[in-house]
Amino acid sequence: MTRGESEHRRPRPGAKRRPKRLPYSDIDPSRWREYDHIWTDSLWLIEARDRSGGHRFDYHGNFVPQIATQTFLRYTREDDIVLDLFLGAGTSAIEAVRLKRRLIGVELQPDLVGTVRDRIPPTLLDSRIHILQGDSTLAATSDRVRGVLATMGTPHVQLLVLHPPYHDIIPFSSDPADLSNAPNLEAFLDRFEAVARHGFDLLAPGRFAVLVIGDKYARGELVPLSFYCLERMQAIGFRPKAIVVKDITGNEIGKGRASNLWRYRALAGGFYIFKHEYVMIWRKP
Repeated sequence: MTRGESEHRRPRPGAKRRPKRLPYSDIDPSRWREYDHIWTDSLWLIEARDRSGGHRFDYHGNFVPQIATQTFLRYTREDDIVLDLFLGAGTSAIEAVRLKRRLIGVELQPDLVGTVRDRIPPTLLDSRIHILQGDSTLAATSDRVRGVLATMGTPHVQLLVLHPPYHDIIPFSSDPADLSNAPNLEAFLDRFEAVARHGFDLLAPGRFAVLVIGDKYARGELVPLSFYCLERMQAIGFRPKAIVVKDITGNEIGKGRASNLWRYRALAGGFYIFKHEYVMIWRKP
């Protein structure tokens, strides 16, 4: 390259630089100093749930809103479509509204579907925010999602969110289709994989998925649900991007009220009390 060519490529004095947006985010890496509110470390210590903007702590299965905030900011642009196949009480939907994203959420329990719809501004329901009642393991449910996507003018979503039950730790309903009622670990993993496969097919190539998952103890042994789900995600075709360890202290219901009992059980049983869960980031090739 000659000196003249090099000088030709330099921006003129006073010229306005174009933002260098990432292909999957509104973040401009050249302005990295301006993003103090976006976390880049793999250990997330969250003292308390965000209860602003319509978020509530009235359901024992929803994940903390900060997970949705951070992953939406990192892996989506405004107006991108998020697909949450275990919507629960609607954390993802509320954050999608706040951050100006669109969302399709699927929830098995009809009463929760009604609860979430009541928390979304009516002007956004069934236009930018779509809440479906259904079983995410079924191909018929994926077909319904595709139908909604057709009305939104695109064949794919831009971010997939998976926050399944941690098998049978908490029974969320009496519905046999509920993953928390899976009769054994293998059945749980098979059903989880079915949901994740549907999500993989609905996700645009090159975009990301977020899996929020923890482990459990059963009959005195550790059951590493997170790593079993990791294996299933890889088998589907997802490629791992990152694993974040997030603390759950202060964000769980029940256990904190009996901390002395849990400490006794831990000492007597030789195990450690879970204070963390995982936020796994995946990319579809």
